[in-house]
Amino acid sequence: MRNRYRLWLFAVVLGLALTVAACGEEPLLTNVSFDRDHITPNADGKTDVLRITYNLNRSAEISIRFEDQEGRKYTFRDHARRGPSVEKPYQVLFSGVVHGYILPTESFTEFGVEQRVLQDGDYTWTVEARDETGHTERVTGELTVEDADATLPELHNFSVSPPVFTPNRDGISDRAKLNVALSKDDTSLDVYLLDQEGTRYPVERDEQTLAREGQAGLYAFDYDAGVDDGAQPPPDGTYTVYAEAEDAIGQRTLTTSTLTIQEGGVPMAYIFNGEVEWSSESIPLGETLYFTLTVENDSPAPIRTSGPSPGTVYESDQNYATLGEYIQSGVFRVAVHCENATTNYPWRWAVGDESVLEERDGYLYLPPFTRAVVTGGIRFVDVVKARQEQYCWAGLIHEDVEISPVNDRVDPVSLFIEVP
Repeated sequence: MRNRYRLWLFAVVLGLALTVAACGEEPLLTNVSFDRDHITPNADGKTDVLRITYNLNRSAEISIRFEDQEGRKYTFRDHARRGPSVEKPYQVLFSGVVHGYILPTESFTEFGVEQRVLQDGDYTWTVEARDETGHTERVTGELTVEDADATLPELHNFSVSPPVFTPNRDGISDRAKLNVALSKDDTSLDVYLLDQEGTRYPVERDEQTLAREGQAGLYAFDYDAGVDDGAQPPPDGTYTVYAEAEDAIGQRTLTTSTLTIQEGGVPMAYIFNGEVEWSSESIPLGETLYFTLTVENDSPAPIRTSGPSPGTVYESDQNYATLGEYIQSGVFRVAVHCENATTNYPWRWAVGDESVLEERDGYLYLPPFTRAVVTGGIRFVDVVKARQEQYCWAGLIHEDVEISPVNDRVDPVSLFIEVP
């Protein structure tokens, strides 16, 4: 019984001590001030900005809001977590820009308003602090806004095409084109992709765009996902595309679309081991020089190809065009060149046959991480007598893109054509 009484007495004394301590606790929010009672937020360098000062005696969430004469509320800080002030009070600059809002007479369908300057008028400001126990303290004052540059940087006609693209340098849907019209001068414009994890991928402005940077007008963006510079594109998937404008005083608008990346990647194909098996180093005029080599697609991107098929034998006075197999941008082909040839790599073949190639939307591809054996021949029907001995070599051509050094002049053979 005595022990119970002692416990009860201890609890009462402890409760009284806590009550006394609470009654003597310092105020949560002190020394709140705005260093001026009016601003003119128009980026002219004069009274554009004011300084807000406040002191916290313990950790709290800070909110800073404004209310106009019609009772509409605008937010500058919303439950921002702050620790107690240490050596000096908190200070924050305020340029008249608050969280985005839309006036009752407005309707914007092509873009959203993320940040916006307060309209001209008189406002009541409130600085509010709320600690972990829910205890809240507020300080209020008056602010006048004059000569605000309230014109929004509007965004119109944002387009992304094609909505699905394959950045792999195969010449088919390798690039996405984006266009957007900006309404206001002295405004920055950023376009970027954002994935579900928040990773941001910038989109570069097309050098041929009509508008000058920072000025109103129509902007064009050309997106290759970095593949043209040898960078791996973002992973396959659907991304949100943002066009974001911010003017000189900090008003910000944005508009969005979507873009899907499929089969993206930097193509890396080689003549395996740089090795070509030639049938001979000497052939009679009218006979055929044969070759055999292996092409390796050493990348996660499929590589597009086109005929003629392996095994095709050319006459030496023919070329790929005479067989109706014209150059196609983005296509890979095995090719042979001889020093006496009148055009560069005149004899070309697909990088595989039907046993390894896959057809996709009417085009032929060598799948990722796949090898294919390629054969072919050139039947020499004429000869340059002054140079009956010449070098011939193989190459792997990425048409209208490049012949990489590792795939150019591969395994040369010194060929002598015997003339009767």
